Order: sequence, then structure tokens, then C-alpha cells
Amino acid sequence: MSTQNNYAYAPYQLYEAENTPTLRAILMRYVQYWKWFILSLLLAAGAAYVYILYQTPIYRVSASLLIKDDKKGLSEDNILKEMDIFTPKKVIENEMEILKSYAIMDKVVNSLGLTVQYFRPTSTRKEELFDEAPFRLMVEKANDDLFENDLDVSVVTPTKVRINDKIYPVNQSIQTPYGRLRVFAKNPLKVGSDPLQVRVNLHQKTVDSYMKRLTVEPSSKASTVLLMTLEDAVPTRGEAILDKIISEYNQAAIVDKNIVAANTLNFIEERLRLIAGELTAVEKGVESYKSAEGITDLSSQAQVFLSTVKENDDRLNQTNIQLDVVRDIERYVNSKGEGRGVVPATISVSDPVLIGLVQKLSELELQHDQLSKTTTANNPMLQSLDSQIKATKESLTENVRNVKQTLVSTQEKLKSTNRQLENQIRTIPRKERALVDITRQQSIKNNLYTYLLEKREETALSYASTVADSRTIDPPRGETDPVKPVKGTIFMLFGLLGLMMPIGVIAARDALNDRVSRRSDVESVSQVPILGEIASTRNLDPLVMVSSQRSVVAEQIRTLRTNLQFLRSSPNDSQVVMFTSSISGEGKSFLSLNLGASLALVDRPTVILEMDLRKPKIHSVLNMPNGMGLTNYLIQEATLDEVLQPVPGFPNYHIITSGPIPPNPAELLSSPALEQLFKELRERFAYIIVDSPPIGLVTDAQLIAPHVDATMFMVRHDHTPKAYIRMIDNLYREHRFQRLNLVLNGVGGGTSYQYGYGYGYGYGGYYEEGHGGKKALPKQRS
Repeated sequence: MSTQNNYAYAPYQLYEAENTPTLRAILMRYVQYWKWFILSLLLAAGAAYVYILYQTPIYRVSASLLIKDDKKGLSEDNILKEMDIFTPKKVIENEMEILKSYAIMDKVVNSLGLTVQYFRPTSTRKEELFDEAPFRLMVEKANDDLFENDLDVSVVTPTKVRINDKIYPVNQSIQTPYGRLRVFAKNPLKVGSDPLQVRVNLHQKTVDSYMKRLTVEPSSKASTVLLMTLEDAVPTRGEAILDKIISEYNQAAIVDKNIVAANTLNFIEERLRLIAGELTAVEKGVESYKSAEGITDLSSQAQVFLSTVKENDDRLNQTNIQLDVVRDIERYVNSKGEGRGVVPATISVSDPVLIGLVQKLSELELQHDQLSKTTTANNPMLQSLDSQIKATKESLTENVRNVKQTLVSTQEKLKSTNRQLENQIRTIPRKERALVDITRQQSIKNNLYTYLLEKREETALSYASTVADSRTIDPPRGETDPVKPVKGTIFMLFGLLGLMMPIGVIAARDALNDRVSRRSDVESVSQVPILGEIASTRNLDPLVMVSSQRSVVAEQIRTLRTNLQFLRSSPNDSQVVMFTSSISGEGKSFLSLNLGASLALVDRPTVILEMDLRKPKIHSVLNMPNGMGLTNYLIQEATLDEVLQPVPGFPNYHIITSGPIPPNPAELLSSPALEQLFKELRERFAYIIVDSPPIGLVTDAQLIAPHVDATMFMVRHDHTPKAYIRMIDNLYREHRFQRLNLVLNGVGGGTSYQYGYGYGYGYGGYYEEGHGGKKALPKQRS
């Protein structure tokens, strides 16, 4: 026999074309655990259902508000501005910031008492109440413990409630361990009603919470309709909050718009009081002068002069008023650097440009004040308003200067005309001239008083008719279905978790697995040729090689039978093939038995030797007696003919069972009788199949190795430890066995095989209880 392993053989490969597993192989690796995935998905769906039951549903409440913008018309100028996408809509954005401001939300929280929450405990979660609560808890003075603990409140009598095991009267200020409180009953309390849990939150925390949940956005880029949405656990409370926000917003807008009207009214009232006093004094002077001088009428010349002087004085008086107003506007503009002052009244000013600039400056200041409450000084919109205010002030200053020069010029002309008339009046007799002067003052004051009364009525009418620049399009309304939790998303996430859990468990098990699971695990660390691969199956019959059998495993054994021809040293000599493995349970007994049957089916005289003297199994699988066997032959108690038995159903197939279990198997296998046995068998059989013990446990196989022509080393998927592959490679490099080849068993990712083989004593370590290959095993697929 040759002792060299320098033969060449192209390994047969059926299941893997590359060292890297394909996607199909990976998927099939997980598909075989489909029951795990179904169970995990069912558990995940149940967990999702329970999770949804314990989650508080959140509803979306929405409303739409139209902001009336008189500047948005259909003129060509405005259309071009609308087309400029880089020009921000300052008006709409300002109103959005105002609606979301802390100041408005603070008023809403105070008005609706949102810092106190009421809950009704249910079997799954706490149901929050708003208007349905039978009472309201008012906090007059709170302790820190009030914000950290919920209060259990239940009705004891129609006039008493229990708060955390203590009874207190309702509608009265009560002192509790949590501070001074008051329980206000809307209606007479009903005894036996469900107890409630009351939670009191910090005011600022509550305001911040609702501000985060409130969203305000325009319906489109060119629209002034704002869409307001709020997410809340109680739809009625959300509707009340949005309705109150709109109400507070409109009220604040009305107050801002009435600032100018209120300032004008104050100015007029102050002037009326002054003019009324002066008019009363002048009238009394006329009366006293006429009584003292006995004057009843003036001459026609005096009447002409008086009429002319009166007309000129009226014009001069209006000019003086307008000049005073212009000077007030000038002081208002010049004082802007020191802080915003009161907007001056623009009555009697006939210049529309000046009036428009004053109104524009006032509007810009109001917008600046509103925006500064909600943004910082670095905000681009605020800086834009500052630049607009500065430009308006410059234009207003220049206009005031021009108007003031015109009014001063007019004033000088009127004064010059007055001086001329006064010179003419001096020609009138002294009494009449004095009367004309007094009457002229009376007429001036009377006309001015009448004019101010008219302006006061006009301003009061404007003040009373002020409305907000907004209109509610859609009142607040809550959706019927909750927006959170989203059932579809929850079930999908839990479903993904249900899929990932088995995948993670299987992947973790594979990562921690130290067993051979694929062909690449062998080829990456060993140079030993792979002679064949045997797939896993559910076949319960230990003998799969029958003439009518066309299973995958039978065809693979036939392929292995063909590959044995490449291991022959001579085509005419008999061939001894030994099957061994690293540990028990790798299928060497099954494969050796079926390979011998395959050779017998092609008329090759074959004998199989049950040389696992420590734990023989083949005879029990074949239901054959184990009276006389190898042990008897090796101790020379029997001849070859006495121990040789035919295998039932196979004319050319014989077996030599192990015989009685000896106490010293290694010593028996070292005796010269073993060599004589193989010599006799070579003369009578074409193939001698040896079923030997595992190499990793005992040395029996190495004692038999010098007498064999080829060694089949079994490596079973998901059973053979990877560490043993290096041991096999070392055996191959050291030429411990003749023509050492590997046979991959259980290919297809399975964890078990159809033929159980175990060792119960003498080997230790790996132990597998076998049932003669007749236990039902799960189907394995590649």
C-alpha cells in the first residue's frame, strides 16, 4: 500500500458555489425556523395590542383664521411683490408669532385653569376629563408637594370630599398638607360617583407644553388664511383652547388699534376743557363790557371790520392749531431714540402725506412691539422693521420740516393782515373798538370749541366701531379618530420587532456557534480533499440503498461510490475503506453501512466490519445477532467463516459484528490477528468497509489506519466542532491516514440527522444517545 497522499481530486460540490453563502442560502437558513417567526409575530401583535390599550389617545383639533390684509390687492405692484419668493410676508409671519406667543397662551391657561388635570382611573389607563369633572380644584397657595404627587379626590357627601384620606368641605378655602386649596362644585355633588385623581402642574411648564403642541401655518404661500392645530388628549379642551386663543388674539388686536384713537380722544378732551374755560371767560367779559358801557349794537362799518377780522382770525387760529400739531409730531419723531412716546393726534392737519407717514410709523411701531415680545433682537424680521421705521422717520422729518415752513409762512401772512385790520379798527370809536376786540375773541373760542366737539364725536365713533383684522373661517373642531398612537405604525413596528427577534436569536446563535455550518468553514482551515456531500433528510430507514430507491441521499451515496475509484491504487486489488470521525454522532456508521450496500448492489463483494468495539451499533440497526464477532476472531476463538454473516436482502453484502465488548479494545486492535484478518478479507472481497471509533475520543482508528487503503473522515454540519477541522488538517499533513478524505454529512443547515449514533461510556466528552437511527428528525433544507 502506498503511504503517500499526493493524489489529485477535484472536490465535488453540490450546494455552494462560493465560500460566501448566497442570499438564497441565507434566506433558507431562516425559513426552516418559520414556526419561530409565526410565533414571534403573534406575540408581537399581542404586545402591540396591549401597548395601544395602555396608551392615551391624542386627538388633533384644528381651526382656520383669516387675517384681513388691506395691503394685499390685485394691483400690478402687489402682484409683482407676490411673485418675489424672496420677499417675506411680514404681516402673516408676525400674526403667526403673535398667535404662538407666550403672552396669549399664558392668558389662556389662566382663563381655562389648565394647570389642573382630572383623571378617571380605568382598567387599562387613566381617562382624562375636562368639562365632565363634577368639581374644580382651585389652588390659592401651593406647596412643592402639590406638584409632585397626585391627589385622590372622592365625594363623601354633597358638601364634603375626601382628599387623600382626609375629609374637607367644598366651596370653602381649606388648608391641606399640599397648600391652601378650594374645591368648587359646579353642581350638587353626587355621592357614590367615581373617584378622581387630580394632578396640579407648574404654570410655566403647562404654558410651555401647550405652546409646543400648537402649530400655526399659512394655508398657502399667497394666502392670508392661517391653519391652527393643537394635539390634546381631550378634544373638548383642545377646542376651548383654540377658541380662547383666537378670542385673546382679537382682543389684543383691538386694543392695539385703539391706541391712536384713545390718544386722540385724550388730546381733544384736554383741549376742550381748556377752550371751554377760555370761552366762558370771554363771554363773561363781553357781557360785563356791554353792561358797563351800555352798548347794544355796532355800526355797519364796525360790522364789516368785525366780519373781516373774524374770518382772518379763524384762519390764523387753524394755522396755529396745525402748527402745534406739527410741532407735536416733530417732538414725537425726535424723541424716538429715547423710547416710544404717545402717538400725537393728527386732527386739523390737511397734508395727506404727513397723515399717512404718521399712521405708517405708528403701525410699524406696533408691529415692532408685538414682534419683540416673541423674538430676539437678531431676528431678520425685527431688523427689517427697524430699517423701515428709520426710513419712515427720515421721510416724516423731511415732510414735517416742509409743512412747518408752509404753516409758519401762512401764520406770518395772517398776522400781517391782522395788523392792518387792527390799524383800521383804531379808527372806530374807542368803545366800539374795544367791543370788537372782545367779540372777536368770543367768536374765535366759540368756533374752536365747536370744531373740537365735532372731532371728538368722529373719533369716538371710530373708537367704538373698531373691529379685529381677522375672521374665524372654521371654528375649532376635534377629529373623531385619534392621531396618536397610530395603530398601523405601532403594529408595523412591533411586527418588525417580532421578525428581528428570531433573526437576532438565530444570528446570535450562529455567531456563537463553534460547529461547522457550511463548506467554507472546512475549506478555509483545511487542505484535506472533500470527496462528497450527503444531504440531511427525514428518512427513518437506516438503509436507504435499495434497488428502487432514488432519493437525494441515495444518489449522493452512489456518487461517493463512484468517487472511490479515484482512490484505488490498483484496479484489480481489493480496497479497504475506513470511516471515522472526530466525535460521535457524525454519521459514519450510517454512511459506511449504506456505502457497503451500494457496492453490493453493483455486484461487488463487500464486507463491513463493526470495529467500534466499545459501542457497536450496526448489528442492532440491522436486527442481527451479535454472538460471534471481531472480538472472538482477534482472540483466536473463532475463524473468519464463523464470524462472517450475510446482510439480509443483499446477496453480495456481509458483515462481521463486533462480538462481545472487550475490556481492552486497544490491545486487541494491536494484535497480529488484525493484520491476518485484513489479509483474508482482501482475498475474498473486493471492498472492505471499516466502521471505526471516533479519532477525537480514542486511538482505535489510528491502530487500524495502517491496514486501510483510504480513510473517509466524516464532518457533520452543525455538529462537528470547528476546532477539530485543524486536527484533521494536521493528520492529513502528517500522513497519519492513507488517502485521507472528508465527507460532509447533514448538508443543508440541519442540526440533526436520520441515523443516531452515540457513545455512552469510555469516550467521555461529546455524548449522544442514539436509537438505532429510528427516531424522527426534522427536515433540513439547503
